[in-house]
Amino acid sequence: MSRPTLEVADIIRAQGKRFVENNRSWLRWPHLKVLQAIERCRTAALGGHWDRCDRCGHEAISFNSCRNRHCPKCQTNAREKWLAARSQELLDVPYAHVVFTLPHELAPLAFHNKKIVYGLLFRASAATLLEIAADPKHLGADIGFLSVLHTWGQNLLHHPHVHCVVPSGGLSPDHQHWVHPSCSCFFLPVKVLSRVFRGKFVDGLKRVFQKGELVFPESLQPLVQDKAFRAFLRSLYRHDWVVYAKRPFGGPQHVLQYLARYTHRVAISNHRLLDFKDGKVTFRWKDYAHGNKKRKMTLTADEFLRRFLLHVLPRGFVRIRFFGFLANRRRAERLPLCRQLLDANRQQPRWMSPSAAATGRTAVWLCPQCGGPMVVVARLTAQQIGLESTRKAAFVDTS
Repeated sequence: MSRPTLEVADIIRAQGKRFVENNRSWLRWPHLKVLQAIERCRTAALGGHWDRCDRCGHEAISFNSCRNRHCPKCQTNAREKWLAARSQELLDVPYAHVVFTLPHELAPLAFHNKKIVYGLLFRASAATLLEIAADPKHLGADIGFLSVLHTWGQNLLHHPHVHCVVPSGGLSPDHQHWVHPSCSCFFLPVKVLSRVFRGKFVDGLKRVFQKGELVFPESLQPLVQDKAFRAFLRSLYRHDWVVYAKRPFGGPQHVLQYLARYTHRVAISNHRLLDFKDGKVTFRWKDYAHGNKKRKMTLTADEFLRRFLLHVLPRGFVRIRFFGFLANRRRAERLPLCRQLLDANRQQPRWMSPSAAATGRTAVWLCPQCGGPMVVVARLTAQQIGLESTRKAAFVDTS
């Protein structure tokens, strides 16, 4: 994919200071840290490294990444390393994709209680999948899956939901055989998942309220009263909650590419940005409410940055989690058993390339002259890069 002509960093450099001055009432240090990191990412301000091609000897200077998980430019390398590790854990079965979405009535409460509500979203959705899958009426098996939190919609507004990628089938209760689903469609009933998910989430929300853990800003002050909060919880039962399941999309040879779309995404990629002029930003978005129609949206730079910062996660919050037989404390024991029962216990899964299997990683970037791997020769400070730039004519951005 070609380098985008417009980046979020360009908007921050042009309008960031003005935006901060106009929004000091709600901006906090995590927001400022994200803005600063993206603005400085892959510039001389962060230093860099002197690289040399292992094959032809070509040399170049690359600027360092900010490595902030909200930065649109810093996710490629992190995603590739993560996918290389996950490739060792894939099973030779079809995979399904399930999405659990919070209703819009909960969005304000979730925004002001991110750590609590997002954590509850993970736990309620995971417990729902595990419970329904274990029911003999549906699958009767111990399943494993990963969940990824997204907090945005295509229009950048607050829209918390989790994507779950689930191997089709699971371990029998006695762990003596692999249970295959009885049909090729998704093996758990979506309507049942929706009702159970709603019940578990509302029950969890009730518990954290009783413990006094929720924060209620001015707009939510009426909910501080126990009677009002209980009425609010009852209102959440008036509509079905959205749980969406796609048909299984193939086996391990497809799942890595599929995961790459979801695991390390940020609120908006640079490739969706179309124009930035006269203080306004135009970007592409898909209107899922009207048949995934592709549209263009234009916002003021202030509104664009406000929406972008809605999705800054609490410090240390883990947005990719594993459950069931893929949970960290069970994975080492259960995965070999799954492969054995599936007759897929191989040292090197067939969907991995030999180089990926041998190294567990891919080159950070390739030589523009011969395509060989570029190797770091020396680390450079911002000052050293300034001196080196007078000697080197070519600067290479490894994005």
